Amino acid sequence: QVQLVESGGGLVQAGGSLRLSCAASGRILRINAMGWYRQAPGKQRELVARIISGGSTDYADSVKGRFTISRDNAKNTVWLQMDRLKPEDTAVYYCNGVGILSPLTRFDHWGQGTQVTVSS
Repeated sequence: QVQLVESGGGLVQAGGSLRLSCAASGRILRINAMGWYRQAPGKQRELVARIISGGSTDYADSVKGRFTISRDNAKNTVWLQMDRLKPEDTAVYYCNGVGILSPLTRFDHWGQGTQVTVSS
């Protein structure tokens, strides 16, 4: 069983900052990648940022230069530092973790989501 617990969402004015965190727990053998996705009302869920075990990162074009993803492999925790927030960043942000529980068992798990609202 894998759990992803997110925290750090909230309401902020445009131009402000928020930091999201996501901690994975359970009988995890290895996490290959952790990432943040978001879903705004009426829109599909989209990738925001992702970091793989080796440290490589991917960002959506819309957040490059404003958001930074980081990870502590020992703690199975990932953070998303969001700076210079814009109203269009408003969405529910979901943490995702992909890895293995055993040599034959993989997981691809989502957190419960945390609301980020940016006022203009």
